[in-house]
Amino acid sequence: MAFSTVVSYISGLAIASAASPRRRKVFLILPVTIDLLLLGFFKYFNFGLRSVLTVAEWLKLPFHTQAIDIVLPVGISFYTFHTITYIVDSYRGTIRPTRNFFEFACYVCLFPQLVAGPIVRFRQVESDLDHLGETDRTNNLNRGWSFFAIGMMKKVLLADSIAAVINPALANYSQLSTLSTWLCVLGYSYQLYFDFSGYSDMAVGLGHLFGIRLPQNFNSPYKAIDIADFWRRWHISLSTCLRDYLYIPMGGSRVETWKIYRNLMITMLLGGLWHGANWTFVFWGGYHAALLSLHRAYGGVWERIDIRLRRLGTFLAVIVGWVLFRATNFSMAWGLLKQMFWFRSGAIPPAIVGLVVALVVSAVIAHLTPNTFELKHEWRPIWTGAFALGYALCLLVIAGANASPFLYFQF
Repeated sequence: MAFSTVVSYISGLAIASAASPRRRKVFLILPVTIDLLLLGFFKYFNFGLRSVLTVAEWLKLPFHTQAIDIVLPVGISFYTFHTITYIVDSYRGTIRPTRNFFEFACYVCLFPQLVAGPIVRFRQVESDLDHLGETDRTNNLNRGWSFFAIGMMKKVLLADSIAAVINPALANYSQLSTLSTWLCVLGYSYQLYFDFSGYSDMAVGLGHLFGIRLPQNFNSPYKAIDIADFWRRWHISLSTCLRDYLYIPMGGSRVETWKIYRNLMITMLLGGLWHGANWTFVFWGGYHAALLSLHRAYGGVWERIDIRLRRLGTFLAVIVGWVLFRATNFSMAWGLLKQMFWFRSGAIPPAIVGLVVALVVSAVIAHLTPNTFELKHEWRPIWTGAFALGYALCLLVIAGANASPFLYFQF
Protein backbone atom coordinates (compact mmCIF):
# COMPACT_ATOMS: atom_id res chain seq x y z
CA MET A 1 0.00 0.00 0.00
CA ALA A 2 2.86 2.38 0.83
CA PHE A 3 4.56 1.67 -2.51
CA SER A 4 1.31 2.10 -4.47
CA THR A 5 0.62 5.35 -2.60
CA VAL A 6 4.02 6.83 -3.41
CA VAL A 7 3.85 5.81 -7.08
CA SER A 8 0.36 7.25 -7.52
CA TYR A 9 1.22 10.49 -5.71
CA ILE A 10 4.27 11.08 -7.89
CA SER A 11 2.37 10.19 -11.08
CA GLY A 12 -0.35 12.74 -10.24
CA LEU A 13 2.23 15.49 -9.90
CA ALA A 14 4.02 14.31 -13.05
CA ILE A 15 0.78 14.41 -15.06
CA ALA A 16 0.07 17.95 -13.83
CA SER A 17 3.54 19.20 -14.81
CA ALA A 18 4.03 17.20 -18.05
CA ALA A 19 4.72 19.43 -21.05
CA SER A 20 3.43 17.12 -23.79
CA PRO A 21 0.41 14.80 -24.26
CA ARG A 22 2.81 11.88 -24.86
CA ARG A 23 4.43 12.33 -21.45
CA ARG A 24 1.07 12.72 -19.76
CA LYS A 25 -0.03 9.41 -21.27
CA VAL A 26 3.17 7.70 -20.08
CA PHE A 27 2.56 8.98 -16.55
CA LEU A 28 -0.99 7.59 -16.81
CA ILE A 29 -0.22 4.14 -18.22
CA LEU A 30 2.89 3.31 -16.18
CA PRO A 31 1.46 3.72 -12.63
CA VAL A 32 -1.89 2.16 -13.56
CA THR A 33 0.00 -0.83 -14.94
CA ILE A 34 2.06 -1.07 -11.73
CA ASP A 35 -1.11 -0.99 -9.59
CA LEU A 36 -2.81 -3.65 -11.71
CA LEU A 37 0.29 -5.88 -11.64
CA LEU A 38 0.41 -5.64 -7.84
CA LEU A 39 -3.29 -6.51 -7.59
CA GLY A 40 -2.88 -9.29 -10.16
CA PHE A 41 0.03 -10.91 -8.37
CA PHE A 42 -1.34 -10.84 -4.83
CA LYS A 43 -4.95 -11.65 -5.64
CA TYR A 44 -4.94 -13.64 -8.88
CA PHE A 45 -1.53 -15.31 -9.36
CA ASN A 46 -2.51 -18.61 -7.72
CA PHE A 47 -5.93 -18.48 -9.38
CA GLY A 48 -4.28 -18.17 -12.79
CA LEU A 49 -1.83 -20.93 -11.92
CA ARG A 50 -4.65 -23.30 -10.88
CA SER A 51 -6.50 -22.51 -14.11
CA VAL A 52 -3.40 -23.29 -16.20
CA LEU A 53 -2.89 -26.57 -14.32
CA THR A 54 -6.52 -27.54 -14.93
CA VAL A 55 -6.22 -26.87 -18.67
CA ALA A 56 -2.92 -28.76 -18.80
CA GLU A 57 -4.58 -31.72 -17.08
CA TRP A 58 -7.45 -31.68 -19.61
CA LEU A 59 -4.95 -31.61 -22.49
CA LYS A 60 -2.73 -34.19 -20.75
CA LEU A 61 0.29 -31.89 -20.87
CA PRO A 62 3.25 -32.53 -18.51
CA PHE A 63 2.96 -29.23 -16.62
CA HIS A 64 3.47 -29.40 -12.86
CA THR A 65 4.15 -26.63 -10.38
CA GLN A 66 3.10 -25.56 -6.92
CA ALA A 67 1.15 -22.51 -5.77
CA ILE A 68 2.95 -19.79 -3.87
CA ASP A 69 1.93 -19.04 -0.30
CA ILE A 70 0.83 -15.42 -0.83
CA VAL A 71 -0.52 -13.25 1.99
CA LEU A 72 -3.20 -10.93 0.57
CA PRO A 73 -2.56 -7.32 1.67
CA VAL A 74 -5.41 -5.78 3.65
CA GLY A 75 -7.83 -3.82 1.46
CA ILE A 76 -5.82 -4.21 -1.76
CA SER A 77 -8.93 -4.37 -4.00
CA PHE A 78 -10.27 -1.12 -2.57
CA TYR A 79 -7.13 1.01 -2.28
CA THR A 80 -6.09 -0.05 -5.79
CA PHE A 81 -9.37 1.45 -7.04
CA HIS A 82 -8.51 4.61 -5.06
CA THR A 83 -5.09 5.03 -6.63
CA ILE A 84 -6.23 4.18 -10.17
CA THR A 85 -9.23 6.53 -10.11
CA TYR A 86 -6.99 9.29 -8.74
CA ILE A 87 -4.47 8.85 -11.56
CA VAL A 88 -7.14 8.69 -14.27
CA ASP A 89 -9.01 11.70 -12.88
CA SER A 90 -5.72 13.63 -12.77
CA TYR A 91 -5.11 12.73 -16.42
CA ARG A 92 -8.65 13.73 -17.43
CA GLY A 93 -8.39 17.02 -15.58
CA THR A 94 -11.31 16.11 -13.33
CA ILE A 95 -9.18 16.89 -10.26
CA ARG A 96 -6.07 18.91 -9.54
CA PRO A 97 -3.46 16.52 -8.03
CA THR A 98 -2.70 17.41 -4.43
CA ARG A 99 0.80 18.41 -3.40
CA ASN A 100 0.15 17.38 0.18
CA PHE A 101 1.45 13.82 0.44
CA PHE A 102 -0.14 13.21 3.84
CA GLU A 103 -3.53 14.29 2.50
CA PHE A 104 -3.19 11.85 -0.38
CA ALA A 105 -1.97 9.04 1.89
CA CYS A 106 -4.96 9.67 4.18
CA TYR A 107 -7.26 9.34 1.15
CA VAL A 108 -5.70 6.01 0.06
CA CYS A 109 -5.65 4.34 3.46
CA LEU A 110 -8.70 5.96 5.09
CA PHE A 111 -9.45 3.32 7.69
CA PRO A 112 -13.30 3.34 7.96
CA GLN A 113 -13.82 2.04 4.42
CA LEU A 114 -10.38 0.61 3.58
CA VAL A 115 -11.30 -3.06 3.99
CA ALA A 116 -14.73 -3.25 2.36
CA GLY A 117 -15.67 0.08 0.86
CA PRO A 118 -17.39 2.13 -0.27
CA ILE A 119 -14.87 2.94 -3.00
CA VAL A 120 -14.17 6.65 -2.65
CA ARG A 121 -12.94 8.99 -5.37
CA PHE A 122 -10.57 11.78 -4.38
CA ARG A 123 -12.91 14.53 -5.53
CA GLN A 124 -15.62 13.20 -3.19
CA VAL A 125 -13.54 13.78 -0.05
CA GLU A 126 -10.97 16.36 -1.19
CA SER A 127 -12.77 19.31 0.41
CA ASP A 128 -13.25 17.46 3.70
CA LEU A 129 -9.58 16.43 3.78
CA ASP A 130 -8.49 20.00 3.01
CA HIS A 131 -10.45 21.30 6.01
CA LEU A 132 -10.03 18.31 8.32
CA GLY A 133 -8.53 20.30 11.18
CA GLU A 134 -11.12 23.08 10.91
CA THR A 135 -14.28 20.95 11.02
CA ASP A 136 -16.67 21.31 13.93
CA ARG A 137 -17.27 17.61 14.41
CA THR A 138 -19.95 18.11 17.07
CA ASN A 139 -22.39 18.91 14.26
CA ASN A 140 -21.83 15.46 12.80
CA LEU A 141 -21.89 13.40 16.00
CA ASN A 142 -25.61 12.56 15.96
CA ARG A 143 -25.57 11.54 12.31
CA GLY A 144 -22.31 9.62 12.72
CA TRP A 145 -23.40 7.59 15.73
CA SER A 146 -26.79 6.94 14.13
CA PHE A 147 -25.23 5.55 10.93
CA PHE A 148 -22.75 3.47 12.93
CA ALA A 149 -25.40 1.98 15.24
CA ILE A 150 -27.76 1.14 12.38
CA GLY A 151 -24.95 -0.55 10.45
CA MET A 152 -23.89 -2.53 13.50
CA MET A 153 -27.46 -3.75 14.11
CA LYS A 154 -27.83 -4.75 10.45
CA LYS A 155 -24.67 -6.81 10.65
CA VAL A 156 -24.99 -8.39 14.10
CA LEU A 157 -28.74 -8.77 14.63
CA LEU A 158 -29.84 -9.57 11.08
CA ALA A 159 -26.96 -10.81 8.90
CA ASP A 160 -25.25 -12.88 11.59
CA SER A 161 -28.54 -14.33 12.89
CA ILE A 162 -29.35 -15.58 9.41
CA ALA A 163 -25.80 -16.86 8.87
CA ALA A 164 -25.94 -18.91 12.07
CA VAL A 165 -28.72 -21.02 10.52
CA ILE A 166 -27.89 -21.13 6.81
CA ASN A 167 -24.10 -21.65 6.95
CA PRO A 168 -24.32 -25.12 8.61
CA ALA A 169 -27.21 -26.01 6.29
CA LEU A 170 -25.33 -24.98 3.14
CA ALA A 171 -22.28 -26.93 4.32
CA ASN A 172 -24.46 -30.03 3.70
CA TYR A 173 -26.55 -28.56 0.88
CA SER A 174 -27.06 -31.90 -0.88
CA GLN A 175 -29.26 -33.05 2.02
CA LEU A 176 -31.66 -30.09 1.82
CA SER A 177 -35.21 -30.18 0.46
CA THR A 178 -36.42 -27.76 -2.20
CA LEU A 179 -38.14 -25.56 0.39
CA SER A 180 -35.08 -25.56 2.65
CA THR A 181 -32.81 -24.70 -0.28
CA TRP A 182 -35.00 -21.73 -1.19
CA LEU A 183 -35.02 -20.55 2.42
CA CYS A 184 -31.23 -20.79 2.62
CA VAL A 185 -30.65 -18.99 -0.69
CA LEU A 186 -33.18 -16.32 0.27
CA GLY A 187 -31.45 -16.07 3.64
CA TYR A 188 -28.07 -15.59 1.95
CA SER A 189 -29.55 -12.82 -0.22
CA TYR A 190 -30.58 -10.89 2.88
CA GLN A 191 -27.44 -11.83 4.80
CA LEU A 192 -25.20 -10.44 2.05
CA TYR A 193 -27.23 -7.24 1.78
CA PHE A 194 -27.39 -6.47 5.49
CA ASP A 195 -23.78 -7.56 6.05
CA PHE A 196 -22.35 -5.35 3.31
CA SER A 197 -24.73 -2.39 3.66
CA GLY A 198 -24.19 -2.63 7.42
CA TYR A 199 -20.43 -2.26 6.93
CA SER A 200 -20.98 0.64 4.53
CA ASP A 201 -23.26 2.39 7.04
CA MET A 202 -20.68 1.92 9.80
CA ALA A 203 -17.98 3.34 7.53
CA VAL A 204 -20.14 6.37 6.69
CA GLY A 205 -20.85 6.88 10.41
CA LEU A 206 -17.16 6.76 11.31
CA GLY A 207 -16.46 9.19 8.48
CA HIS A 208 -18.96 11.67 9.92
CA LEU A 209 -17.29 11.41 13.34
CA PHE A 210 -14.04 12.55 11.71
CA GLY A 211 -15.68 15.19 9.52
CA ILE A 212 -15.41 13.18 6.27
CA ARG A 213 -18.52 12.57 4.16
CA LEU A 214 -18.32 9.16 2.49
CA PRO A 215 -20.69 8.40 -0.42
CA GLN A 216 -23.81 6.25 -0.32
CA ASN A 217 -23.15 2.65 -1.35
CA PHE A 218 -26.65 1.12 -1.22
CA ASN A 219 -29.99 2.63 -2.17
CA SER A 220 -32.59 -0.04 -1.32
CA PRO A 221 -31.40 -2.42 -4.10
CA TYR A 222 -34.14 -5.00 -3.48
CA LYS A 223 -36.72 -2.38 -4.44
CA ALA A 224 -35.28 -2.32 -7.98
CA ILE A 225 -37.77 -2.67 -10.84
CA ASP A 226 -35.28 -4.02 -13.39
CA ILE A 227 -31.71 -5.30 -13.46
CA ALA A 228 -30.25 -1.96 -14.60
CA ASP A 229 -32.06 -0.28 -11.71
CA PHE A 230 -30.58 -2.90 -9.38
CA TRP A 231 -27.05 -1.97 -10.41
CA ARG A 232 -27.83 1.70 -9.88
CA ARG A 233 -28.72 0.79 -6.29
CA TRP A 234 -26.32 -2.06 -5.35
CA HIS A 235 -22.66 -1.37 -4.43
CA ILE A 236 -23.04 2.03 -6.07
CA SER A 237 -19.40 2.99 -5.66
CA LEU A 238 -18.23 -0.10 -7.58
CA SER A 239 -20.86 -0.01 -10.33
CA THR A 240 -20.20 3.69 -11.03
CA CYS A 241 -16.43 3.06 -11.13
CA LEU A 242 -16.89 0.22 -13.61
CA ARG A 243 -19.17 2.46 -15.66
CA ASP A 244 -16.91 5.55 -15.67
CA TYR A 245 -13.50 3.89 -15.96
CA LEU A 246 -14.25 0.80 -18.05
CA TYR A 247 -17.66 0.74 -19.77
CA ILE A 248 -17.73 4.33 -21.05
CA PRO A 249 -14.06 4.40 -22.21
CA MET A 250 -14.81 1.29 -24.31
CA GLY A 251 -17.59 3.22 -26.03
CA GLY A 252 -20.44 2.59 -23.61
CA SER A 253 -23.79 2.78 -25.36
CA ARG A 254 -22.62 5.17 -28.10
CA VAL A 255 -21.36 2.42 -30.43
CA GLU A 256 -22.83 -0.27 -32.66
CA THR A 257 -25.37 -2.58 -31.03
CA TRP A 258 -23.12 -5.64 -30.89
CA LYS A 259 -20.34 -3.56 -29.31
CA ILE A 260 -22.73 -2.38 -26.60
CA TYR A 261 -23.35 -6.01 -25.63
CA ARG A 262 -19.61 -6.68 -25.82
CA ASN A 263 -18.93 -3.73 -23.52
CA LEU A 264 -21.56 -4.94 -21.05
CA MET A 265 -20.09 -8.45 -21.04
CA ILE A 266 -16.46 -7.33 -20.56
CA THR A 267 -17.43 -4.89 -17.80
CA MET A 268 -19.49 -7.39 -15.83
CA LEU A 269 -17.02 -10.26 -16.30
CA LEU A 270 -14.22 -8.11 -14.90
CA GLY A 271 -16.58 -6.88 -12.17
CA GLY A 272 -17.25 -10.48 -11.24
CA LEU A 273 -13.55 -11.34 -11.25
CA TRP A 274 -12.82 -8.33 -9.01
CA HIS A 275 -14.99 -9.93 -6.32
CA GLY A 276 -12.81 -13.00 -5.99
CA ALA A 277 -10.30 -15.33 -7.61
CA ASN A 278 -12.81 -18.01 -8.55
CA TRP A 279 -14.55 -18.87 -11.81
CA THR A 280 -17.93 -18.82 -10.06
CA PHE A 281 -17.55 -15.05 -9.64
CA VAL A 282 -16.68 -14.69 -13.33
CA PHE A 283 -19.83 -16.61 -14.31
CA TRP A 284 -21.84 -14.53 -11.85
CA GLY A 285 -20.64 -11.43 -13.70
CA GLY A 286 -21.51 -13.07 -17.03
CA TYR A 287 -24.97 -13.92 -15.73
CA HIS A 288 -25.63 -10.27 -14.86
CA ALA A 289 -24.20 -9.16 -18.21
CA ALA A 290 -26.73 -11.46 -19.91
CA LEU A 291 -29.56 -10.00 -17.80
CA LEU A 292 -28.47 -6.43 -18.63
CA SER A 293 -28.29 -7.34 -22.33
CA LEU A 294 -31.79 -8.83 -22.24
CA HIS A 295 -33.09 -5.75 -20.49
CA ARG A 296 -31.51 -3.51 -23.10
CA ALA A 297 -33.06 -5.57 -25.90
CA TYR A 298 -36.52 -6.05 -24.39
CA GLY A 299 -36.75 -3.28 -21.80
CA GLY A 300 -39.78 -1.78 -23.53
CA VAL A 301 -41.73 -5.00 -23.11
CA TRP A 302 -40.64 -5.31 -19.48
CA GLU A 303 -41.81 -1.78 -18.68
CA ARG A 304 -45.38 -2.62 -19.72
CA ILE A 305 -45.64 -5.19 -16.91
CA ASP A 306 -47.14 -4.19 -13.55
CA ILE A 307 -44.46 -2.58 -11.36
CA ARG A 308 -45.03 -5.05 -8.52
CA LEU A 309 -44.35 -7.99 -10.83
CA ARG A 310 -41.27 -6.25 -12.23
CA ARG A 311 -39.93 -5.73 -8.72
CA LEU A 312 -40.58 -9.38 -7.83
CA GLY A 313 -39.09 -10.66 -11.09
CA THR A 314 -35.94 -8.57 -10.62
CA PHE A 315 -35.53 -9.82 -7.06
CA LEU A 316 -35.90 -13.46 -8.14
CA ALA A 317 -33.34 -12.98 -10.94
CA VAL A 318 -30.89 -11.49 -8.42
CA ILE A 319 -31.49 -14.40 -6.00
CA VAL A 320 -30.60 -16.93 -8.70
CA GLY A 321 -27.37 -15.01 -9.33
CA TRP A 322 -26.48 -15.12 -5.64
CA VAL A 323 -26.30 -18.92 -5.92
CA LEU A 324 -23.18 -18.53 -8.09
CA PHE A 325 -21.86 -15.87 -5.73
CA ARG A 326 -22.26 -18.09 -2.65
CA ALA A 327 -21.18 -21.42 -4.13
CA THR A 328 -17.59 -22.47 -3.58
CA ASN A 329 -17.53 -24.34 -6.90
CA PHE A 330 -19.74 -25.15 -9.89
CA SER A 331 -20.83 -28.48 -8.44
CA MET A 332 -22.34 -26.69 -5.45
CA ALA A 333 -23.95 -24.04 -7.66
CA TRP A 334 -25.53 -26.64 -9.96
CA GLY A 335 -26.65 -28.73 -6.99
CA LEU A 336 -28.40 -25.76 -5.37
CA LEU A 337 -30.07 -24.70 -8.61
CA LYS A 338 -31.33 -28.24 -9.24
CA GLN A 339 -32.76 -28.43 -5.75
CA MET A 340 -34.44 -25.04 -6.19
CA PHE A 341 -36.17 -25.84 -9.47
CA TRP A 342 -36.64 -29.63 -9.31
CA PHE A 343 -38.77 -30.61 -6.35
CA ARG A 344 -37.23 -32.97 -3.84
CA SER A 345 -37.73 -33.86 -0.21
CA GLY A 346 -34.89 -33.63 2.25
CA ALA A 347 -33.59 -32.21 5.49
CA ILE A 348 -34.95 -29.14 7.23
CA PRO A 349 -32.35 -26.86 8.88
CA PRO A 350 -32.41 -26.66 12.68
CA ALA A 351 -33.92 -23.43 14.06
CA ILE A 352 -36.11 -23.16 10.97
CA VAL A 353 -38.65 -21.06 12.88
CA GLY A 354 -35.97 -18.56 13.85
CA LEU A 355 -34.80 -18.40 10.23
CA VAL A 356 -38.32 -17.70 8.97
CA VAL A 357 -38.78 -14.94 11.55
CA ALA A 358 -35.43 -13.39 10.57
CA LEU A 359 -36.38 -13.58 6.88
CA VAL A 360 -39.72 -11.86 7.49
CA VAL A 361 -38.07 -9.05 9.46
CA SER A 362 -35.35 -8.73 6.81
CA ALA A 363 -37.89 -8.64 3.99
CA VAL A 364 -39.90 -5.88 5.64
CA ILE A 365 -36.79 -3.75 6.20
CA ALA A 366 -35.27 -4.40 2.76
CA HIS A 367 -38.44 -4.02 0.67
CA LEU A 368 -40.76 -1.69 2.58
CA THR A 369 -38.83 0.71 4.82
CA PRO A 370 -36.54 3.68 4.02
CA ASN A 371 -32.82 3.01 3.77
CA THR A 372 -30.27 4.59 6.11
CA PHE A 373 -29.67 7.63 3.92
CA GLU A 374 -33.40 8.37 3.78
CA LEU A 375 -33.74 8.60 7.58
CA LYS A 376 -33.54 11.92 9.43
CA HIS A 377 -31.24 10.64 12.20
CA GLU A 378 -32.89 12.78 14.86
CA TRP A 379 -32.21 11.56 18.40
CA ARG A 380 -35.73 11.75 19.80
CA PRO A 381 -36.36 9.86 23.09
CA ILE A 382 -38.03 6.84 21.46
CA TRP A 383 -35.28 6.74 18.81
CA THR A 384 -32.57 6.92 21.48
CA GLY A 385 -34.20 4.19 23.53
CA ALA A 386 -34.49 1.87 20.53
CA PHE A 387 -30.86 2.48 19.59
CA ALA A 388 -29.68 1.84 23.14
CA LEU A 389 -31.57 -1.46 23.23
CA GLY A 390 -30.32 -2.52 19.79
CA TYR A 391 -26.74 -1.57 20.60
CA ALA A 392 -26.85 -3.48 23.88
CA LEU A 393 -28.19 -6.55 22.08
CA CYS A 394 -25.33 -6.26 19.57
CA LEU A 395 -22.76 -6.22 22.36
CA LEU A 396 -24.35 -9.26 24.00
CA VAL A 397 -24.35 -11.20 20.71
CA ILE A 398 -20.74 -10.24 19.95
CA ALA A 399 -19.65 -11.30 23.43
CA GLY A 400 -21.45 -14.64 23.33
CA ALA A 401 -21.14 -15.73 19.69
CA ASN A 402 -18.32 -16.94 17.50
CA ALA A 403 -16.40 -14.45 15.40
CA SER A 404 -18.28 -13.48 12.25
CA PRO A 405 -16.16 -11.41 9.83
CA PHE A 406 -17.80 -9.16 7.25
CA LEU A 407 -18.43 -11.09 4.03
CA TYR A 408 -16.65 -8.53 1.86
CA PHE A 409 -13.43 -8.87 3.84
CA GLN A 410 -12.59 -11.78 1.53
CA PHE A 411 -12.67 -9.53 -1.53
